[in-house]
Amino acid sequence: MLGNLFDPFLQQVVVYKDRLVPSDNPPQIVRSRIYSARSDEGLPLPSVVDLSLKAAIYNGVFDIKDNADAGISHTCSTGDCSWQSLTSLAVCSKCVDITSYVEKKCTDGKCYLLSIPNGPSLSGLGGQINASTTNISSELHGIMPSVLRFSSLISKKVSDPNDVYAVECSMFYCVGNYNASVSNGIADQRMLASWRNDSSRLNVESDVVLNPPSSFTNESDQDEPFRVTHIAAAAINSFMSNIFTGSGGINNSGSAFSSDVMQALYDTSNLTRRIDNLATSMSNSIRDQDDHVTDPAYGIAWTKETYVHVRWGWLAFPITLVSLASLFLLGIILETSHRDILVWKSSNLALLFHGRSLNLTASSDGPVSRLSAMTSRASDIKAKLLETPQGGWKLTQEGQ
Repeated sequence: MLGNLFDPFLQQVVVYKDRLVPSDNPPQIVRSRIYSARSDEGLPLPSVVDLSLKAAIYNGVFDIKDNADAGISHTCSTGDCSWQSLTSLAVCSKCVDITSYVEKKCTDGKCYLLSIPNGPSLSGLGGQINASTTNISSELHGIMPSVLRFSSLISKKVSDPNDVYAVECSMFYCVGNYNASVSNGIADQRMLASWRNDSSRLNVESDVVLNPPSSFTNESDQDEPFRVTHIAAAAINSFMSNIFTGSGGINNSGSAFSSDVMQALYDTSNLTRRIDNLATSMSNSIRDQDDHVTDPAYGIAWTKETYVHVRWGWLAFPITLVSLASLFLLGIILETSHRDILVWKSSNLALLFHGRSLNLTASSDGPVSRLSAMTSRASDIKAKLLETPQGGWKLTQEGQ
């Protein structure tokens, strides 16, 4: 019964598995050190945001899944790639809740006027939003808003103007440290850390310069700093300030918003996450632009390899069974040797020499018991089958 399990256990010892190994064709992912607005012909755009960045801004605001991380340009021939600790010029953001700054003016228990000092305000009933460039929260005072700083005051319950929240966000240029990957053809990236220069301010004559330490960039020969040209920075700041200033609302009779951006900010369930997504989308667009200075980041492309895996644990039963069988055989050998038992195995000569109906003899008569002696004597004996009177057959030695 145990022997019937021998083969199934052996079949489980060796299996074929797949594993990922580095490919000879390294993947690439875009990054950038310098951003300057350019037209499709590659010419500088004075005081104008290029169309690719405008598209990225609107995509970031309107992306209801907040999935801008999947939109980074890359090449990955195997569909499974990874990049570790790559740095690039980027846009970062930070938002803080400033609902505590909201002031309410109420009459007969109903608040018809909601406002933030030096910021947006709402009046009347209905779901509303008002956004404008501001400088309110002290938590953001230490950050140079090189892209934009604005606040939004939002009330969503039509019948309850007391339901209100306010958020102030600062967007700024930074150097991002990323991990990126492609799995089954789907790209993903995460910013692990960022570095900013709060002393580099928007200026009509000087660029926004970011020069992080080499310990952050992992680059020992960092000759060219990260920077945004002053023309591009001013154009982006003007454009962003314009589209993030506005208002809108919705009530029982309909809805109206000053822009699609205001509607998107009103409809989002998490304004902070939406602004983070906007910053990521802008970063991807900046990295997509060829600055003629920065090489792409190279990573590792993983490809599947089939290999033989030995599961040694499944050998325990076969090894035990063989060991026990060997010990049993050894025990039989020792026991038969101790008792002087003759080893005839399955030889027919033993039956012919010691059977009752046939007694083979030769010229040198005498009993034989060893198989070797029987074999030697049988070479001198001739026998034949003869038919008996009863109609049967009988083996008879010639000469008898």
